[in-house]
Amino acid sequence: MSLEDNLNRVLARVEELKALMAQPDLAPDALASYSKEYSDLEPIAEEITALNDAKRERADLADLAGGADKEMADLAAEELRALDARLPDLERQVQVHLLPKDEADEKNAILEVRAGTGGDEAALFAADLLEMYRRYAGLQGWRFEVLEAADTELGGIKDASATITGRTVFARLKFESGVHRVQRVPTTETQGRIHTSAATVAVLPEAEDVDVHIDDKDLRVDVFRASGAGGQHVNRTESAVRLTHLPTGLTVSMQDEKSQHKNRAKAMKILMSRLYEMERQERDAVRAADRKNQVGSGDRSERIRTYNFPQGRVTDHRINLTLYKLDKVIAGEALGELIEALIAEDQAAKLAELS
Repeated sequence: MSLEDNLNRVLARVEELKALMAQPDLAPDALASYSKEYSDLEPIAEEITALNDAKRERADLADLAGGADKEMADLAAEELRALDARLPDLERQVQVHLLPKDEADEKNAILEVRAGTGGDEAALFAADLLEMYRRYAGLQGWRFEVLEAADTELGGIKDASATITGRTVFARLKFESGVHRVQRVPTTETQGRIHTSAATVAVLPEAEDVDVHIDDKDLRVDVFRASGAGGQHVNRTESAVRLTHLPTGLTVSMQDEKSQHKNRAKAMKILMSRLYEMERQERDAVRAADRKNQVGSGDRSERIRTYNFPQGRVTDHRINLTLYKLDKVIAGEALGELIEALIAEDQAAKLAELS
């Protein structure tokens, strides 16, 4: 099907949905379904209409530019050049909206950050990353809630998980999964030497009950006493929970809450999201392997970014982009520049596949 056919199909469907929603005595479920589809397609239809209007305007200007009236022809030629500069962007916007959608893009996300190689410095860097995402979420108007964090004595974190709730959270954060590397002089370094350490980030779409079903027989639940740093017991009851999904071997432990029920609910949320992401990865594996220009697989073992403090730069290795504004990236302010570039690269790769 040609691009023109696709555009006409969208416009026809929008008109059809208008007629369907105008039916008397329409069932509430049907109205809700039609309304959702209409709200998804309406912005695309508006862009298609704008593109078609621009093409018609171009044809009119081309006629005037070739006319006998020199003054009118010159004015038309100038407007034609400006319009020709705009048309590729209008066409690209429409094509991007017609790309196959990732079903998880509209979902909230589970963020997991773990210290990697580098000991205490890696744990401090992991804490910096968690704070970077918290600040970025705040700037986006998203809700950021830490589910669990295992702190170190120096103020770092061994590992932490958080939920991020808001509009298109997963769509904007999904390329953050992987190994983040830091190069800086640790506060514990007396010789001023630069150390390299790393932390791992995983961004999972938050699963709902309709996305993943876990049979009771496939789940083992262990309860134990929650313990703090150095093995101290933070309470005397067995409130900590460990869930094991027997078919896959995935395990999630949660002990931050004093209530066993709350710990189990949080652990189940993470377990469901990991299972959902595992299913998505398996489903997309063949297609991803065929992609020639892939921004990232989401594999948490892939080194994706380096934060070099002595030089004040951040480099994303997947798209060879370096920003000399490390402080603003770490503060969450300039993280969006990296995210926008990653999204644009991914869209360009998908458009190239269709051409």
